[in-house]
Amino acid sequence: MLAKAMPFVWVRGEISGFSSPASGHWYFDLKDDRAIVSVAMFKSANSQVPFEIEDGMEIILGGEVAIYPRRGKFQVVAEILEPEGWGAFQLAYEQLKARLDTEGLFDAERKRPLPILPRCVGVVTSPTGAAWRDMCRVWRKNSVPLRVLLSPTHVQGTEAIAGIISALDRLNRHAEANVIIAGRGGGSREDLWAFNEESVARAIAASDIPVVSAVGHEIDHTIA
Repeated sequence: MLAKAMPFVWVRGEISGFSSPASGHWYFDLKDDRAIVSVAMFKSANSQVPFEIEDGMEIILGGEVAIYPRRGKFQVVAEILEPEGWGAFQLAYEQLKARLDTEGLFDAERKRPLPILPRCVGVVTSPTGAAWRDMCRVWRKNSVPLRVLLSPTHVQGTEAIAGIISALDRLNRHAEANVIIAGRGGGSREDLWAFNEESVARAIAASDIPVVSAVGHEIDHTIA
């Protein structure tokens, strides 16, 4: 009867007692100064949350009201979770940036010097994208005697992360390029998100060949 009366609810509060057992499910309490409710968020749903969860975080969640049969316990089974006052992607970006900065991944001494006159440039991008067309137009216009190696990849969508990492690896194994340009044209934050993934940032940092990021437009900011 309770679930039928409130099939889907939105709840705002502070996370307390967060736990994530081996199953991958999340369990925590959501509280404010007047009430507290138990929350379960199963792996299939929480895998879509791009930011890190911790106690004390203010969130808004949407889910179904349910009774946990073994204990007769009222709970909300969350399907959607958003940070209070932040966009989910913005919070994920800030969290990752802060963590990598603490590790020293962005330190100036880690940056490899760029060649003044590279003989060979590797490019990690989509062969059908605007970024590749723009690069080719500039090179043709300037008549630069330059060898260009395209290492093609998807730059958005589910295959982009693994594709970018593999494209960087191919150029490093080929070992002909003096510098690598990794990038794509502009788009929404979601479109550019592959360049905000930790694994992509670490692949760029681990490259033996210096990598120049050319993602989006001037107003776009990414980790990579």
